[in-house]
Amino acid sequence: MSQILTTPPTARPVTPLGILVEKLENVRKLAETSSFSASLLTALQEVEALASGLDPYLDDCTTEESTALANLAQKTATEDWSKRFSDGETVRQLEQEMLSGHIEGQTLKLFVSMMGAKHILEVGMFTGYSALAMAEALPEDGCVIACEVDQYVADFARSCFDESDHGHKIDIKVAPALETMKILADAQECFDLVFIDADKTEYIDYFNLLLERNLVVSGGIICVDNTLLQGQPYLPPQQRTANGEAIAQFNRFVADDDRVEQVLLPLRDGLTLIRRK
Repeated sequence: MSQILTTPPTARPVTPLGILVEKLENVRKLAETSSFSASLLTALQEVEALASGLDPYLDDCTTEESTALANLAQKTATEDWSKRFSDGETVRQLEQEMLSGHIEGQTLKLFVSMMGAKHILEVGMFTGYSALAMAEALPEDGCVIACEVDQYVADFARSCFDESDHGHKIDIKVAPALETMKILADAQECFDLVFIDADKTEYIDYFNLLLERNLVVSGGIICVDNTLLQGQPYLPPQQRTANGEAIAQFNRFVADDDRVEQVLLPLRDGLTLIRRK
C-alpha cells in the first residue's frame, strides 16, 4: 500500500534537549572559527558533550524494543509522508518525528504492567508505536482502543499490528477523537489508563471529557504527550506557535484543577502523568 523510500531521512530535533544540542553544536562551530579563548571553547565543548550524550545513554540503558516495534519505527521513518499528503492520501501533513519512540514506548509499557491495566484508551495513534508498546504489556483479555482520524495511517498501523502477536489487542476507531470519545462515553466505557497524543488545541477538551463523562476510573492515570512542546510553554509567549500556546494553557489548566494530581516529566518532549482523585 505504501511507497518505501530507500534511505530514511534524518529526523529533525523536536524535543527541548534535541533543540538545545543542535544550538550548542552551531555555537561551538561558530566559536571554532572565531577568536574565542581556548578555555571558553573547551567549556563549550564540555557543555555540548554533556547535553548530546544524554539521549543515547538513556536509549542504551533501557530495555530493547521488540522486533515488531523496531520494524514499525523503521517503516514509519522510511515512509514518504510528504508525498502521501500531496497525493491526498492523508488528511494532514504527517512526519516521522510524530512517532513516540523507544524510551517513551518502554515507559508506557512499564506503566501498564505496574498498574495491571487491562482497558486502555489512546487519543491520537499515528502509526501505532505507543499503542503496540502498551498492548505488549497487556494480558490476553486486555484491550487498547486507539482513536485515529486518518484512514491511511490507520491502515498503515494495522499492517504493522498484524505482524505482532499482540496486535489483535488493539481496536482502531477512525474518526475525530472527540467524536469517538463521546460514543465511548455514551456506551459507558471506562478506562484504567489513557494516553493523549492528538490535536494540541483540543487537549483541554479531551481532559474535561475524560473526567466529566467518567471515561477514566477513579485512581486511573492519564498520560499526556508533548507537554513541553519544544520548550515553548516556558519560553516567552511571543516565541510560541499556536500549538505551543495551547500546551501552555493546558498545563496551567491541569495545574489549577483540584480533581487531579499530576507531575510533568522531562521525558522526550514532555510527558505529564495525571491521576484522577
